[in-house]
Amino acid sequence: MNKYFYVFFVAAVVSFCMTPLAKKIAHKVGAIDVPKDERRVHKKPIPRMGGLAIFWGFIVSVLAFVPLDRPIQGMLIGGSMIIIMGIMDDLKPLSAKVKLVGQIISAAIAVYYGIKIQVLNVPFIDYQLNVEYLGLGIPVTIFWIVGITNTLNLIDGLDGLAAGVATIAAISLSYVAYFNESYIAAMITLAIAGSCIGFLPYNFNPAKIFMGDTGSLFLGYMLAVVSVFGLTKGAVAIATVVPVLALGLPIFDTTFAIARRILNGRPIMEPDKGHLHHKLLSTGMGQKRTVIILYVISGTFGVSAALMTRSVGWDSLFIILAACALMYISIGMQKYEKQKTSHKE
Repeated sequence: MNKYFYVFFVAAVVSFCMTPLAKKIAHKVGAIDVPKDERRVHKKPIPRMGGLAIFWGFIVSVLAFVPLDRPIQGMLIGGSMIIIMGIMDDLKPLSAKVKLVGQIISAAIAVYYGIKIQVLNVPFIDYQLNVEYLGLGIPVTIFWIVGITNTLNLIDGLDGLAAGVATIAAISLSYVAYFNESYIAAMITLAIAGSCIGFLPYNFNPAKIFMGDTGSLFLGYMLAVVSVFGLTKGAVAIATVVPVLALGLPIFDTTFAIARRILNGRPIMEPDKGHLHHKLLSTGMGQKRTVIILYVISGTFGVSAALMTRSVGWDSLFIILAACALMYISIGMQKYEKQKTSHKE
């Protein structure tokens, strides 16, 4: 157990110590987020590229404690490519097409090194689809990795939100991986969680630095890859649904965003203010309160993933429904308070 603690601790300490350096680098190269549109909630320019500190914390911890077998090598190579692309995007925004191509190549690298989805499982019923047998293992894996990479990027809209949600998802996946004896995956996810925890003191509201695409794309990619690498080596019955639950908040938020844009006849990659954190903010809730509520929702999904691991399927379903109810109650209560205040005025 000491090894798991060291993986987490080293990642957190390195990330914490290196964040000021990342901040200096961001200032030096001009990677500054200027609030130039209504989607941004900060009022003054803030340096980005804090993802460099997250990457350094993660990579030092993994190189120190995790055996570098072939899948891990592919994961690190693909993650390094994502980091380079994120740095380029933080310096000068890349087009959506360029970023998509880069994400697909990074996902293909992971697949080439042996990280691949083989079976899809339908939750709550005993049915498994062997995508590998159908020749769909590679495209399904690439779709999953690219999709999750972008979900975390899309929710990175408030101070500390993406880092906190990534921490919760990583800890959930670490528990699941350890329970299913995927010990290497458990250590990698703890390294992800530790690097995020080390960064959070600088990133929580009021943020002194943003992780930028350097961080959000990297975290999304690593969580996507490690969920395939770790859980497909465990119980096949949970290999599909558990990562979806652990990453439930960003996945559902992104799914609704895509559906919303399609229904409105807008490009699916076009930014808007329809994300859940925007909805909560629009009710008059402050950033800190909004982020904490979203942490609770994300944690609720994480608990449901843990219950699913222990085959407590219907308890897990109940918690999922409770998480959804919490989201709507939070928004509804805030709207009621806002209307009540406006009537008094």
